Amino acid sequence: MQQLQNRPFFRQFQQMLQARPNQEVEDSIWLRILVQLLVVIGIVATDVAAETSISLWAVPASIAGAVWSWYRRRNSNIPIKFCIAIGMLLALASFLLNLRDSLNDTRLILAELLIQLQVLHSFDLPRRKDLGYSMVIGLILLGVAATLSQTMAFAPLLLCFLAIALPVLVLDYRARLGLKSILVSRENRGKKEKVVLPFSVKRLSLLLLLVVGLGLSIFAFLPRVPGYQLRTFPVSAPIELTGSFDPSNINNPAYNRGRNSGGSSGSGAGRNREKGAGELDDTFYYGFNTIINQNLRGIMKPKTVMRVRSQAEGFWRVMAFDKYTGQGWEVSRNKQTQTIERPVWSFEFILPTLPTLSQTQEVIQSYTVVSEMPNIIPALAQPRQLYFPTQQIAIDAERSLRSPVGLNEGLTYTVISNVTMRDRTELGKAPTNYTQRTKQYYLQVPEAIKEKVKKRTEEILANRNKVSKSNKEITSVYEKALYLAQYLKQNPNYKLEGLPPFLQENEDLVEAFLFGYKNSPANKKITGGYADHFTTVYTIMLRSIGIPARVAAGFAPGTFNYFTGLYIVKNTDAHLLTEVYFPNYGWFAFDPIPGHPLIPPSVEENQTFSLIEKFWKWIAGWLPSPVTGFLNTVFGAIAAALFTAIAWFFGLFSKGWTGLFLGLIVTIAFAFLAWLAWQGWQIWRYHLWLQKLPPMESIYQQMLQWLKEKGLRKHPAQTPFEYANVVSQHYSPERAEAIAEISQAYISWRYGGESPNLKRLRKRLKDLRKTSKMQVNSK
Repeated sequence: MQQLQNRPFFRQFQQMLQARPNQEVEDSIWLRILVQLLVVIGIVATDVAAETSISLWAVPASIAGAVWSWYRRRNSNIPIKFCIAIGMLLALASFLLNLRDSLNDTRLILAELLIQLQVLHSFDLPRRKDLGYSMVIGLILLGVAATLSQTMAFAPLLLCFLAIALPVLVLDYRARLGLKSILVSRENRGKKEKVVLPFSVKRLSLLLLLVVGLGLSIFAFLPRVPGYQLRTFPVSAPIELTGSFDPSNINNPAYNRGRNSGGSSGSGAGRNREKGAGELDDTFYYGFNTIINQNLRGIMKPKTVMRVRSQAEGFWRVMAFDKYTGQGWEVSRNKQTQTIERPVWSFEFILPTLPTLSQTQEVIQSYTVVSEMPNIIPALAQPRQLYFPTQQIAIDAERSLRSPVGLNEGLTYTVISNVTMRDRTELGKAPTNYTQRTKQYYLQVPEAIKEKVKKRTEEILANRNKVSKSNKEITSVYEKALYLAQYLKQNPNYKLEGLPPFLQENEDLVEAFLFGYKNSPANKKITGGYADHFTTVYTIMLRSIGIPARVAAGFAPGTFNYFTGLYIVKNTDAHLLTEVYFPNYGWFAFDPIPGHPLIPPSVEENQTFSLIEKFWKWIAGWLPSPVTGFLNTVFGAIAAALFTAIAWFFGLFSKGWTGLFLGLIVTIAFAFLAWLAWQGWQIWRYHLWLQKLPPMESIYQQMLQWLKEKGLRKHPAQTPFEYANVVSQHYSPERAEAIAEISQAYISWRYGGESPNLKRLRKRLKDLRKTSKMQVNSK
């Protein structure tokens, strides 16, 4: 070691280190503590949002590093810096190893890398600049947590971060100005001395409330245009399949447990039967199976099954059925499923799509499974791309997606759909030249009930003229579909039954629903049934008059969380609806269930101000109907005009150079009008403030404002006399005399209680503010 120290290069290195200027050390203990709290909150928020356990080691290690940095802040710490550099290289290597499995969504592993770097960085924080880096890291971690969070557990952490960030900004600003923290000791009636905080808790609390209130208001009214949202495709880690993939198999625990009680884990009873009367499973929806039995009775217990982030609200379609069995539905071509394999280097599945003349809109959806579900993949209609963690999936003849494994808790995947937009006019003109294949699968009705149901359906359509008092006959398939769905919703003879009678062995569900159950009480004929029975009856009624239709099982949008932006979907949101086929346009959904919207939510509805719209619907539920109707009309017109203006403005930039220049001109004009409005508002506020002042105070303040505009601002430390003496040197004797007279009158009124001659003073002020050019003293 002695020989090494005697070497010339070692002595030069020591001299270079000694010649370095001493770095300015940050001594504010308050700033260090609060910055460390910001970092801790950022780490914990990432843990909570991503449901990981990084904070178990990262928080103690970061705190230990911050304490070490405090005690060693004046030392060079060369060995520590060297170890930190080695540690950062190891963290980078770990990140690159994990990157292969997370190419589709790198947010979490990037957050982990940032946490590791922050822990290492916390062992070397001598300067205020180093603390600034930690502040930024805490903010970035909080932002990453915000994108990952799917529950309200993130909200308290966000509020805590804001509450701490405000005093951190105050202390950081004081440090930039070179102000020392105010550490004052006080004696309080013999008690021990205490340290006063270097910031006002009361003022910062009021500022926090203002920031939170303003942020929530902006969040509520911020336009949400789907086309301008970020494209992210989160996917779970790859799932390795053990065994072969049978694409025709649907693993619904509600049915499988009935066959084998040890088939799967969960809370469901697994007692659904595929045929005959039986009891409904209370956990898993009976409609997710290759065969569904609608002779089951019972109710489901609400349970959250998934959370969905989507650019548009919609029906999360799971599967569809084409064959009516008399007491339920069946997938007739279950063996005709197509297996699709993705590349090894990507999670993306390219799905086949059907051509359509309808306009389509791309909608990105991300699904996170909360509790066990069957191996069928929910998605909006017309999925085009699927990002899924298995190597293979399957698509059946009814465009339903199947996974090789069950959808278990924590699984995340993303779907991109080309959702067709509904145009009532175009669909009303759709042809009826159905192919033989369409007729074979989507016009099937049991012969035993076909004529009976057809007769009742035609009677309903014929009586439409009496109900609507119109002589115009319904000829359009689309209008017939609308009217029949509305008829089932509103007809008092067909009600939602809490517990309809069981069907007898050979009894048909549609016949029982329309004409009465055979197991009805002797003195009462029961019609109607469960919610899904309405969909079955509606589908068969359409088929009986030659309109191709099928039933689709899936989930209603669920409950929208205004803060997380997620749809919370429960098992009780699952139900059947009817899809009607229009040649050249494709399948369109109708919902005949009472209490449900006739047309399921889709992209044709304006989503720009969706948050404030949902909030308004909640408020409107508490108001009387006439008031709600009037306000809906007013706000609807305003929203429509605003949306049209926004769409027109952004549309300009897509019309070439002419549109670009026109858009820039509109932007400049709007900015100028906004500036004029701001100036007018400032002037209005100023005059309103003057009116509230006593007359003498108003005259004096107007004089100060006029002088301020001329570049002679009054300093708060100056007395009125001192200020009058200073400004008088810049003006002619006449104007200097007016300034001195107004100032003297103000002092006599303010401190002497004298009554001023307001008429004369107003005249002097008017003379002072004349528009003629002022002669400024050149001296």
